[in-house]
Amino acid sequence: MPARRSSSLLRRPERGTRRGPNRRRRTELGLLLFTSLIVVAAYVLATVGTTAKVPADLGGFLAIVLGLALVAHIATRMYAPDANPVLLPLAALLNGLGYSMLARLDPHYARLQAGWTAVGIVFYVATLIVVRHTRDLDRYRYLLLVVAVALMLAPLVPHFGENIGGARLWVKVGPLSGQPVELAKIALVIFFASYFTEKRELLSLPTLRVGDRLVMDPRPLGPILLAWGFCMLVLGGEHDVGFAMLIFVLFVGMLWVATGRLAWLVFGVVLFAVGSVAAIHFFSQVHVRVTGWLNPWPYSQQAAGYQLVQGMYAFGTGHLTGTGIGFGLIRHIPEITTDYIFAAFGEEMGLLGTTLIVFAFVLFVGAGLRIAQTARSEFAKMTAAGLTLILGMQAFFIMAGGVRLLPLTGITLPFMAYGGSSLVANYMLVALLMRVSHEGERSLSAQATSTVLPPVTEVVG
Repeated sequence: MPARRSSSLLRRPERGTRRGPNRRRRTELGLLLFTSLIVVAAYVLATVGTTAKVPADLGGFLAIVLGLALVAHIATRMYAPDANPVLLPLAALLNGLGYSMLARLDPHYARLQAGWTAVGIVFYVATLIVVRHTRDLDRYRYLLLVVAVALMLAPLVPHFGENIGGARLWVKVGPLSGQPVELAKIALVIFFASYFTEKRELLSLPTLRVGDRLVMDPRPLGPILLAWGFCMLVLGGEHDVGFAMLIFVLFVGMLWVATGRLAWLVFGVVLFAVGSVAAIHFFSQVHVRVTGWLNPWPYSQQAAGYQLVQGMYAFGTGHLTGTGIGFGLIRHIPEITTDYIFAAFGEEMGLLGTTLIVFAFVLFVGAGLRIAQTARSEFAKMTAAGLTLILGMQAFFIMAGGVRLLPLTGITLPFMAYGGSSLVANYMLVALLMRVSHEGERSLSAQATSTVLPPVTEVVG
């Protein structure tokens, strides 16, 4: 019998020999070096504008910036070589610009932010190492729901929770404090993604007969509505307006992505309207913020309007190009390093600078949605979409609040505002997106290779 063997010339190449991953990582490395130069330039300008001197620690600062970028890049090259090359440079750019502004506003917070950035990179690497396959997350959805609930309840525990600015969101353990809800939001994304993927057909097709018509059966929503409602009650008890709205938008957004049904969006709008009216009447903090948002000028010397008015002055002073980094008069704005850091950029970098920041977030969201489109599984698609949605909406809420497009929410601007738990959670979020991207690109490359290079055999006599 003649033997048959595969042609060595047309044999499918091994995964390790593909050029795609190397090109992506070279692109990522080049973008990281470019963003590092931008960050160092911003740091120099901020220091010169504040002290009229070139920073003495410029060499060390450059080494730290490049070192952290290289650590994240090497980890990505080792554990997710096919991942998107844009996400990590965008995160590094936003993080670096935020640090430069913090160094100009409050050196103490800047030093803390530098430490938290290093911790965030460590968690980025750890997430890539631990989560080797996104399907593993799908197995632990109810455990992650329990973790999310426990994290949200933690600030209510006596002697651990802290009340700051009217909201009980912080947990303090020794010298460390943070907002556990920042980590809870990632666990909730994974839970929603797993549940909606399993119940997609039941939530998409009208199966309940009412008279002569088939309508959507709301019963599959029962368990997840209970979970969402409990989260809302906890956040309401903590007087947390921002994250309550963020989790609500996440729930409705992922439900719509999973089903594509306009009816669920209408359902979400109705729930939002009812909840908003109830919150204004029953929560004094919400009432104060909405009152100040509608007309801050009568309260310009009170808590309800002072921050908003000063923020508008800052944006107005910045005009098109800004006063220059380090030359603004923005230190007197309350919570400038957290809630209102976008106003600091508005005054010192003007409309052009804030537009660049907005575009950076838009690029991040676009890359995240691209990752969701190319994901390998339905669960991975939903996870990537949810992670992108929650980061994009968080950025939108805080920037829109700064310019009075929406009421103030009190959440942090991702990567830019001061906040250790926020930085750590957002770097973990980026790592999960990179894992989904890596798996999706591997799957697409394998499909393309099998299509272009079909098995070819030859007869050997």
